Amino acid sequence: MKLNFLLTAAGVCLLPATVLAQNEVAKDTTSNEVLDELLISAVRADQKTPMAYSNLTKKELAKRNLGQDIPTLMNFMTSVVTTTDAGNGVGYSGIRVRGSDATRVNVTVNGIPYNDSESHGTFWVNIPDFVSSVENLQLQRGVGTSTNGSGAFGASLNLLTDAYSYKSNGEISNSFGSFNTRKHTVKFSTGLMNDSFELNGRLSNMHSDGYIDRASADLKSYFLQGTFLDGKTLIKGLAFGGTQKTYQAWNGVEQADLDKHGRRYNTAGRYIDDNGIERYYDNETDNYLQNHYQLHWNQRWNEYWTTNIALHYTTGYGYYENYKSGEDVTEYGLTPVTVNGTLVDESDLIRRKILDNNFYGFTFSTTYKKNNLDVILGGAGNKYEGDHKGTIQWVKEPLAYQYDQEYYKDFSAKTDLNTFLKATYTLAEKFILFGDLQYRNVTYKANGNDTGMVNDKFHFFNPKAGVTYLMNENSNLYFSYARANREPNRNDYEAGSPKPEELNDFELGWRYNTTQTKINVNAYYMRYKNQLVLTGALNDVGAPMRENSGDSYRLGLEIDAAVRIHPKVVWNPSLTISRNQNIDYITHFDGALQNLGNTAISFSPDFIASNILTYEPVRGLQMSLLTKFVGKQFMGNTESEASKLDSYITNDISINYDVAVKKWFKSISFNLLLNNIFDVKYISNGYYYTYDDTWSTPNTTTTIEGAGYYPQAQFNLLGGITLKF
Repeated sequence: MKLNFLLTAAGVCLLPATVLAQNEVAKDTTSNEVLDELLISAVRADQKTPMAYSNLTKKELAKRNLGQDIPTLMNFMTSVVTTTDAGNGVGYSGIRVRGSDATRVNVTVNGIPYNDSESHGTFWVNIPDFVSSVENLQLQRGVGTSTNGSGAFGASLNLLTDAYSYKSNGEISNSFGSFNTRKHTVKFSTGLMNDSFELNGRLSNMHSDGYIDRASADLKSYFLQGTFLDGKTLIKGLAFGGTQKTYQAWNGVEQADLDKHGRRYNTAGRYIDDNGIERYYDNETDNYLQNHYQLHWNQRWNEYWTTNIALHYTTGYGYYENYKSGEDVTEYGLTPVTVNGTLVDESDLIRRKILDNNFYGFTFSTTYKKNNLDVILGGAGNKYEGDHKGTIQWVKEPLAYQYDQEYYKDFSAKTDLNTFLKATYTLAEKFILFGDLQYRNVTYKANGNDTGMVNDKFHFFNPKAGVTYLMNENSNLYFSYARANREPNRNDYEAGSPKPEELNDFELGWRYNTTQTKINVNAYYMRYKNQLVLTGALNDVGAPMRENSGDSYRLGLEIDAAVRIHPKVVWNPSLTISRNQNIDYITHFDGALQNLGNTAISFSPDFIASNILTYEPVRGLQMSLLTKFVGKQFMGNTESEASKLDSYITNDISINYDVAVKKWFKSISFNLLLNNIFDVKYISNGYYYTYDDTWSTPNTTTTIEGAGYYPQAQFNLLGGITLKF
């Protein structure tokens, strides 16, 4: 494994400064700094790896880092579709890759799993402005390499936090924009003291009112990292986390409300008071505090052997509160009463759902490199413990209750043990053989009222193999096969008796890399058994529901490139054409089970394209036009017109100007982001539901369909200034 593999791999990135500034990066990179990158070498792909991936560097992330979440900053990567509840990229955000939602995208931070163990989701709102402490990130599409955490069924995303700095430095960033959005960030680094120790940190404070009514977000976060370097030894200790309070916007808006109130309407907290006036509960909020602790030890023993060992611990505590109208009081453990001869068994009430959880464990890897052979042996042991409970805050009707009275309580625990062995071997200087074997042992227990008594164990064996053919110094071909298995999540158990998923992933690609042109072409065929596809419906707390769909597949072609078409102009196109199908899909409709044949998988557009055209008129000034097109998609699996989301196209303008300063500051950077410049009214996400109507027509059952939507912001802007010293 080449120590500078992240530099050579940068050729596949979509953005111009990343793909065309490799020589500049190489000048600043020493053999010692590569130790940072070796911390995540076990989960990273490089030019030898026969799979599709893209990289984003710190420099590129900084150009649009004005307060929006990581998914929004990844919007122009290949096969990616992003959405946000608040509509403007701040707060709860989601990402889909090749049609697979965030619960199927395996996320690691320095090789440590980040996905929530129970829901499998990634909640970036819990670590706001984390991107300000990210050195680089890599998105692997498809199954990807063996990694820690829940299995990847759409993609793997791994992030490396800030590399240490030789020289002391500081940074102050402030940005402001539409919807009262603002971000304030302060960073520092002591530099490498006595050539051995460096401490760096960050504090961030963010706020946004959101595009959607009342979809406000108040976010605070911190990051602290200490690095010890002694020859071939690198030890890193990290503490990072954040606190968030967001007014809920996860209900979306249904068509009737959209027509009546407009696209910014938010139903969260809605109720009717005693005078018949529509009002909104002012504490319909989500509140959460999360802290992460990591300790990494990287040791290069000699020219052949390197080891990595990491310990981690994550704590989380929070709650969300809801005003609920006309609830059945017996579901909350309350006893109905008779008032003036009328039985009162329903009431408006305010409930609070609380989560207190811990996640801890270790990861390890051992790397051996000699001549044409690279071998990595690794694994992890992780455990999750979650206390769930619900309390009653207030009841409208005169029922007997106590404030903060508990109406449910359950405990869940999940253990994930895995080990993997992967190797690359160069044969006859033309062929690179790749093999990867992973074993996972997962145990999940829960005793909740919603999940029931769960005591499931899974044993997964996930083999991968591939070959890369080096055609010449500028291009190569690759082919790979990967098998993956994946356990259901908590919401799946709540919805029924789910089966684990199986996937066979085939990838065929070609890479072309010169100083002026980078081209990546990748074809994939992903064949699923019991894929847990989104039904389009939401449960009572706004979480998407899934069901096993039997046989299904995703077949697609991905193309991305970076071309310097002029000394001052760089062109970065990206295109995905795909077909995503359930095979012989059977569902309950109009009172009977129906075989609908092959249907489109929900939330899987057949066409996704992005385009970035960058003009650099003078040194330090960069102007980019960023275009995104997403084809039509269905929110359910029946291809019903009621579930269709129309295609959309958006255009953004990014302007960045860096000015070197001789006194006081090292440099001043000005950033301006104009989003959706043509004021397009588009919707990137929604939900679809059905229910049986048995009373409108006697002796007939008719399925009634409905849908809700998450409108995204029209024209808006963000501007910022960064002082570096």
